[in-house]
Amino acid sequence: MLIDQPLPFPKCPREPVMDLKGKRVAVLVEQQYQEMEVWYPYYRLKEAGATVTMIGPKAGETYPSKLGYPAKSDKAAKESSAGDFDGVVIPGGFAPDYFRRDPETIRFVKDMHARGKVVAAICHGPWLLCSTGALKGKRATCFFAIKDDVANAGATYVDEETVVDGNVITARKPDDLPAFLTAIIKALRG
Repeated sequence: MLIDQPLPFPKCPREPVMDLKGKRVAVLVEQQYQEMEVWYPYYRLKEAGATVTMIGPKAGETYPSKLGYPAKSDKAAKESSAGDFDGVVIPGGFAPDYFRRDPETIRFVKDMHARGKVVAAICHGPWLLCSTGALKGKRATCFFAIKDDVANAGATYVDEETVVDGNVITARKPDDLPAFLTAIIKALRG
């Protein structure tokens, strides 16, 4: 049987929800970042309508991931102000060890927390939060290898997929990204 007319494309069953229009989110980037923990939030937040800015120690620098995948920073941490953003996402990998070496990155995240902005860290990302005071008195999760660091920074460590305590959102590993982003988007909505 021949069809003499083209078949129509099926309609998308669900249009993307653009409920973060007007929201501005920083995604931190440094060498040795975990690929999925940068790019999944980056594209998911953009899909939801947010303006997403990659922030690294230097503007315009290209940082390789653990596997060598490049991410170019839009802005330097020293040029970034907490007043310009509604939230920050801190990926894991080995990047948080480098974030902690940059006083301007620490200042930026500390200011975000002090202003009650969304501060979200996944996997080894809470290592940076240990250097900001943001974990003191909070419930938090992380990759199990740094749970002692998180507890020593004043948090109550829990082994849960994603934990929201005030403006601090934490998750354990890449498998938790869907729940992590759901929590971030809900917090950004207010």
